[in-house]
Amino acid sequence: MSREKLKINYNEYHINREISWLHFNARVLQEAIDPTTPLIERVKFLGIFSNNRDEFFRVRVASLNRLLKLPLKRISGKDDPTLVISQIKEIVAEQEKVFTQTYHNIVRELARKKIYIINERRLDEEQGRFIKQFYQEELRQYLFPIMLDNFQQLTSIKDGSIYLAVELKRSADPENRNYALIKVPQKSLSRFVILPQRDNKHYLILLDDVIRFCLAEIFSMFGYDTFEAYTIKVTRDAELEIEDDVSKSFLEKMSDSLKQRKKGVPVRFVYDEDIPKKLLKRITKKLKISEEDNMRSGGRYHNFKDFMSFPKVGPPDLFYPPFPPLDHPEITHKQSIIKKLREKDIMFHFPYQSFQYIIDFLREASIDPQVREIKMTFYRAAKYSNVVNALVNAARNGKKVTVFLEIQARFDEEANITLAGKLHDEGVKIIPTIPGYKVHSKLIYISRMEDEKEVHYANISTGNFNESTAKVYADESLLTANQEIAGEVNKVFELFETRYHPPTFRHLIVSPFQSRNFFTRMLEKEIANARKGEEAWAIIKINNLVDKKMVTRLYQASQAGVKISMIVRGICTLIPGVKGLSENIRVVSIVDRFLEHSRIFIFCNGGENRYYIGSSDWMPRNLDHRIEVTTPVFDPAIQKELFDIVTIQLKDNTKARVSGENFVNRYLETGDQERTRAQFELYYYLKEKLEDSKIVHDQPEKTELIQQQST
Repeated sequence: MSREKLKINYNEYHINREISWLHFNARVLQEAIDPTTPLIERVKFLGIFSNNRDEFFRVRVASLNRLLKLPLKRISGKDDPTLVISQIKEIVAEQEKVFTQTYHNIVRELARKKIYIINERRLDEEQGRFIKQFYQEELRQYLFPIMLDNFQQLTSIKDGSIYLAVELKRSADPENRNYALIKVPQKSLSRFVILPQRDNKHYLILLDDVIRFCLAEIFSMFGYDTFEAYTIKVTRDAELEIEDDVSKSFLEKMSDSLKQRKKGVPVRFVYDEDIPKKLLKRITKKLKISEEDNMRSGGRYHNFKDFMSFPKVGPPDLFYPPFPPLDHPEITHKQSIIKKLREKDIMFHFPYQSFQYIIDFLREASIDPQVREIKMTFYRAAKYSNVVNALVNAARNGKKVTVFLEIQARFDEEANITLAGKLHDEGVKIIPTIPGYKVHSKLIYISRMEDEKEVHYANISTGNFNESTAKVYADESLLTANQEIAGEVNKVFELFETRYHPPTFRHLIVSPFQSRNFFTRMLEKEIANARKGEEAWAIIKINNLVDKKMVTRLYQASQAGVKISMIVRGICTLIPGVKGLSENIRVVSIVDRFLEHSRIFIFCNGGENRYYIGSSDWMPRNLDHRIEVTTPVFDPAIQKELFDIVTIQLKDNTKARVSGENFVNRYLETGDQERTRAQFELYYYLKEKLEDSKIVHDQPEKTELIQQQST
């Protein structure tokens, strides 16, 4: 460690959070560029990048725009909104160039694999007949053109949807033009239309181009014979304004606010660069959009987020090798999970192990005559959820079922309002949202009568109880019958219901009451031990590191000699590797086939290591404004698993990126080291543990997966 320590000045030694987020999305784009990523998966990463960017403008850029309008003292330095917005425009423009080039490269590579994305001009006669039939039978019912007369305001243009701005002309009178808008119905139909295969070749056409091909039929009543269509898209401010009306319930207020969101202020307007100026001016005038609203010219196609659902065409080597969810070595198929929990705690590692165990746990509880009560939190549920079905079944079987459903989960508000109504109709007690706080904790509590005593069971997870996202989100989920921990989980639900003074927790760390102080104390203990010359280290895995006070404490720990290893998937405002400040801090970010979502905390603690998992990142909102739950992990075998998992991830030299004082998103240099790809290695690690337990099922061999990976 350098003997000269820098004065800790957060304003100087941090990365602006918005810029750091753009660095994260650049890592997603790197996956689309990486030739070792299977080709169709590269297409999907283009979709993920595009979807992320849209949400960034809806939330973060919109927030910066609102900040500029506040009559307050201006923020200076790296967080000055004017400076940040300027940097965002510059970075986004550069990323767009890389994105466009990457897309064209991928299209060429798809063609070499006999997968062709064609437009309406390249359709042959047979394909044209197929498209005309598709239009009549499938597409026509979803098209409702809007004629752009001189009096109409375009307040109905939906956020995030793509529209074709159509110019209609007659060849006999080309100066007499009319204009229309057509919404591309990508939510009702797939964005990709698969054309008949021929000669082992796959042909795809985008729904936008299908509409272009059929414009003569769509506008046949007007007598025009020449048509041109140009794509536009509006991104609106996604902030919800909750009105202060005591006569309405919170659900009613949320519903009203969601209606207003659809008409939110435009924060970005993207249009085809070939659109005629007259048509563009007419549209922007009706939308009340100016250059200040992030107007940007682009290519022929927008809304690449639909590429996340690119069709499954082509040979298997164009996709990731299959990773069938593994069985858990502690649980046989016919074994009672509740009975097993009386023996020991169980930790699931999703998506490597099956999420079906959580559903089975709830199903078992729903029919167990000794179970009296089930409580659960929901943040984001799957569209067709067997978790929800299990709760409904429990209520029908006479169990007392209570659900805290977070109505304020961003972009899932409408789905959660609908789910609340469904569960309420089935007799499930719904705890409404707590004004001023979001409940982000992931908890299940079960009360069971055993020998005339109430026995507690609980599940504490780092991710949502969502069987769809559990296939792609990497999370940890602890099942326990530890009476103190499970009993405290019940206290959290009591807090939801009573909303008075928070209870005292001996084991759980609950935001906004304890988390900040707890993590600060743990780091301070490491600092004290380092100063005494004792072993001192911490391993921290989170999604985002933004909190100024926690970053400052980490700098202090590094200066004291504490060795800190961090795995941060997304935003990281801390700058590692600065001599005299953070040379003892190493930060890696892994972006691969699964989304790293778990939060794991391991502290040296003077040689008596302490292990925790939870739902909280190190952001002000998670530490101070949300109800988050972090739990200790006591089982030695599970502790070893957690340590092994983070160790494998810290050794990743294939998909891990590192950042430092003068660089971002640099792949780890491997030299002569053996290649380690953490997500693949974790699957092998858990599979070998399963095989060692003698519960061997039909899973792919490691050698098979390595062969598929190398090809």
